This record gives sequence, structure tokens and C-alpha cells, in this order.
Amino acid sequence: MSPPVERRSLVLRGVLDLCLLALLQDQPVYGYELTERLAERGLPVAGGSTYPLLARLEKAGLVETQTRPSSAGPPRKYYTLSPAGRAALESGRAEWTEVADAVTTLLRPSPHSVHPAPMPEVSRA
Repeated sequence: MSPPVERRSLVLRGVLDLCLLALLQDQPVYGYELTERLAERGLPVAGGSTYPLLARLEKAGLVETQTRPSSAGPPRKYYTLSPAGRAALESGRAEWTEVADAVTTLLRPSPHSVHPAPMPEVSRA
């Protein structure tokens, strides 16, 4: 069985694209700010995971970029959802909800599972 930290990382890796698209749905956001917003929501992710994924989302046409000046240093690359990105987010939300509901139902303790019944012995005649 995977340790809890590894399992959490694997699950997050599978839905990080949806999380980024969700953070971009209302306004343009630059890369480092996306990483901060994920952490604020209990999903700490290294920039080394975020930036390559943002590049893949851009290449796939799901996000658009715009470089803007920054008062705190070099210009920043801001990301926004493209129309295809909005469609992907809605589709991904439906998929995630379906999977999350099924897993939650499966993992919910059953009143009958407190003490599992012993396996019946098979007679060998």
C-alpha cells in the first residue's frame, strides 16, 4: 500500500491540470501566484510541477498567455482560460465528480464491516 503522502501526491498529479484551470476561470493569474493559491487551498505543489503543466496546457490551447510588466521585477506571464479551456474544465469537473463520488461511496465505512466475518473453511474430501 502506498504511504499517505505518496498517495496524495499521485492523486494530485492526476487532477492538477483541472485545479489550475479552475484557478484561472475568473481572472488572469501568473505562475507563481497559481502555486501560492494551490498551497492556500491545502494543495502545496512545487513550481517545478506547475510550470511544465502550464506549458502543456498552453500548447494544447487550453490557456492563453499575456506578458505584463511587474512593479517587483521582470515582466510576468499571466494565464487565462481559452474557450477550449473552459470546455475542458466543465468536462473535467463532471469526470472528477463522478469518480470522487464513486470512491467516497466505496471507502465509506459500512456498518457491517466493523468486524469482518471469517472466511468459511472449504472441506477437502
